[in-house]
Amino acid sequence: MEEKQNLYWRRLDNSAKIFPLSVSKKYSTVFRLSCVLKEKVAPHILQKAVEKALEVYPFFKVKLKSGFFWYYLEENPKKPMVEIESNYPCKYIDPKSNRQYLFKVTYFDKKINIDVNHVLTDGNSATNFFKEIIYTYLELKHEKNFEEEIRTIRKVEYTSEDSYLKNYNKKAKNNASSQKAYILQGKRIALGAISTIHEIIDFDALKKICKEKDVTVTMFLTAVLIYAIYEANFKPYHGKKPIKVCIPVNLKKYFPSTTLSNFFSYITVEAHMKNLDTFEEILQFVKLEFKQKLTEKEVVTTMSSNVKLGTNAIIKGIPLLLKKMLVRIGYVEIRKYTTITFSNILRKGIIGKYQDYIDEFLFMIAPEPVEKIKCSACTFNNQLVFTFTSILEDIQIEETFYHFIKQLGIPITRQSNGVLEIKPPRKEK
Repeated sequence: MEEKQNLYWRRLDNSAKIFPLSVSKKYSTVFRLSCVLKEKVAPHILQKAVEKALEVYPFFKVKLKSGFFWYYLEENPKKPMVEIESNYPCKYIDPKSNRQYLFKVTYFDKKINIDVNHVLTDGNSATNFFKEIIYTYLELKHEKNFEEEIRTIRKVEYTSEDSYLKNYNKKAKNNASSQKAYILQGKRIALGAISTIHEIIDFDALKKICKEKDVTVTMFLTAVLIYAIYEANFKPYHGKKPIKVCIPVNLKKYFPSTTLSNFFSYITVEAHMKNLDTFEEILQFVKLEFKQKLTEKEVVTTMSSNVKLGTNAIIKGIPLLLKKMLVRIGYVEIRKYTTITFSNILRKGIIGKYQDYIDEFLFMIAPEPVEKIKCSACTFNNQLVFTFTSILEDIQIEETFYHFIKQLGIPITRQSNGVLEIKPPRKEK
């Protein structure tokens, strides 16, 4: 583990540099992880668990500061504050009301949430910290049942290095498409509310279908998502531009890295719907896109193109205040190259008897004025939860996705936060 003095001050990683320049109440750059327990949460124990988890992961005990050219992170001496959940998920985290922390832990009934600003880290690294909070909470709540686990120190090895700078290729050329994406249409939900709809899918049944079709789970769900957008939003609004799905990629699968800083890239599946008439055609197209773009060469090229922006001498020399103005002006335009983001953080591996106290995990990412819906998925035990976070009143995309999965014979149920009413299941004829 890193020495504490190394965490007193550190630069933002290459991905994180852009987030504080663009962040606002409309563009929160926040994602949420939730753990639903089998019993009600004890707030005072959760507070202790968060404080103890920070001792294991002091990387997260920081606040954001502004320099002349860039923002940076500095050690935060204050204690974090655990609160009852009182807002929609993935909302902007105001440091002034959060003791300057870049994450926020809340609870409601049996659920524990952590909202994290992307400035701090990515979904995979945040999961490690969140799991430490859950482990510690259960150990404090049920000491007699975890006596052996309490005596065993969980060793955590990590760095805060910028793995982008360590691994990028200076000669890589930008290969991004120059065509703008189809933007989802429809009336927005009033008063800044965010709708969440969780589609809870039997993972074994889903894997069986994917094996039959010779695709991965992420490929299959991406194809279903494109199909749902096409049927429910693209066709009714006579869309012409391609449906572009941005899929984050964990770079630790391609490079040896133990950093807790952001270390991800993405691929973009660009579907021109005039060439795709059926779901099977969409699925085969998605499979080919993954095969061509999810290679080490292509992933490195995309990552390197983004790194070069952050290391550009001219950009580095622009004062922070002017950088912020320029980024905010251009950010909305940049977002027009993506229809929707789908992030799958895969299986949540929970060790030993801790599993006995947990019902499910949820993962959510913040929708934006341009990307009005965002999608995410995570798997725990035999349950994959595919989540739509949306600022649109119309839930036809969510409905189409649900009924398509159901018609395949895959067991699926739904939950929502009640912002929008989901329709009861259709009666089988």
